[in-house]
Amino acid sequence: MASRRGFFAKLFDLSFSEFIAVQIAGVLYGIGIVLIGLICIVLTFGGLSQGIGPGLGALIAMPIIFLLYVIFFRIALESFIATIRTAENTSRIAGSINR
Repeated sequence: MASRRGFFAKLFDLSFSEFIAVQIAGVLYGIGIVLIGLICIVLTFGGLSQGIGPGLGALIAMPIIFLLYVIFFRIALESFIATIRTAENTSRIAGSINR
């Protein structure tokens, strides 16, 4: 049963009766990927500025590090969303039992 309240109504709901994290998880994931990518690019150029050895190491390591950080970030977001969905379903079940 989806709520018909708007995003901003949920955002400023001081009773926290509805969650908005599920709605913004995709945006957070996109921002996270961009930030991880920018950090990896900066570190790659930092390695390249140190010489051939560190530059080659950075060129090899950064794609692997990027992939690992994206995987860990995705798992963290999925865990957070699973917890929120569990809370939503639990409150739904409790509401149906109390009727």
